[in-house]
Amino acid sequence: MRRRHHISVPVPSPTAPTDGPRGGGARPPAAVEPLVPRPAGPGEPLAPAASDPVDVEREAGVARLFELHYSSMLRLAVLLGADDPENVVAEAYYQIYRKWRRLKDAEAAEAYLRSTVCNLTRMRIRHLQVVRRHTETPPDEAVASAESTALLHDDQRVLIGALQQLPARQREALVLRHWLGLKESEIAAAMGISCGSVKTHTARGLAALTQAMEARR
Repeated sequence: MRRRHHISVPVPSPTAPTDGPRGGGARPPAAVEPLVPRPAGPGEPLAPAASDPVDVEREAGVARLFELHYSSMLRLAVLLGADDPENVVAEAYYQIYRKWRRLKDAEAAEAYLRSTVCNLTRMRIRHLQVVRRHTETPPDEAVASAESTALLHDDQRVLIGALQQLPARQREALVLRHWLGLKESEIAAAMGISCGSVKTHTARGLAALTQAMEARR
């Protein structure tokens, strides 16, 4: 009689606990949890940054934009009359971060950032004007931050005070032209108006500013 050879094949043992009740048939294998990243706990290293080349480029581009233009954007918001210039500039950088993929190059990003600061400041001033009209007791004067105060110290306070009294469009045109040194086409893009309107607002703003300065002497 020929002897049969039995070949044993290793079978993975189930992951069920060994201290459970005996008998009752084989246990089903434990469910495998999906590989979902969890937040890092205290003392643990943070998860690596996204490897998408577009996201990497966006992170680097926005960081570079912040390094180069944050101070000038903050100064712009202050000169345009924003009561909270830091928040205005922070919101502008957040918006450009969200829309980075739509921008063509770094120059377009800077122009978009400048335009966003102008728009946000204008919206903020309009909001405050509406609030003041519907509030019986006028709100307390906003306390300027140390950074904003330092920026104001760099310029003549009398001139800035007169500048704040101008209509928003005239103030924007003068600040963009004489403080940032932009061309008419760049000012038009930042304000969302034509070059002819830029000339009109600049001329009227300069005349009103000169008159206000002479009245203060």
